[in-house]
Amino acid sequence: MDLDYNAVVAFSKSWGLFYLIAFALGVLVYTFWPSNRKRFDRAKHSILDEDDKPWK
Repeated sequence: MDLDYNAVVAFSKSWGLFYLIAFALGVLVYTFWPSNRKRFDRAKHSILDEDDKPWK
């Protein structure tokens, strides 16, 4: 097998695409996993907890 520039570019593009798709699916699964719901709800509301006072 001759390994030239075009073969390396095609290989890296293909595996880079598969890597990004797998990473995106992993993030989606982590985000919508039922046991993580409480953690994300707390993070959603915690940013607004300290904003009920006027700025000094």
